[in-house]
Amino acid sequence: MESRIEVLSTVRVENSSDLYKIVDSLNRTLKKQDLMFGLALDEEDQNKAVFTIYRT
Repeated sequence: MESRIEVLSTVRVENSSDLYKIVDSLNRTLKKQDLMFGLALDEEDQNKAVFTIYRT
C-alpha cells in the first residue's frame, strides 16, 4: 500500500518561539481527519517560518 502525502497549503509567517505549540496541537487534534501540519524556518529568511498543511 502506497502512502501519499498531499500539500494543501503553505504560508510564510513571522517566526515566533510559540508557533510549534500551535502545530503540535493541530497535529494531535486533527490526526484522525488525515491532516498533518508542518513548521520549518524559511531558508532565505530566518525571521520567517513556513507553515504547511498536508493531507495524509
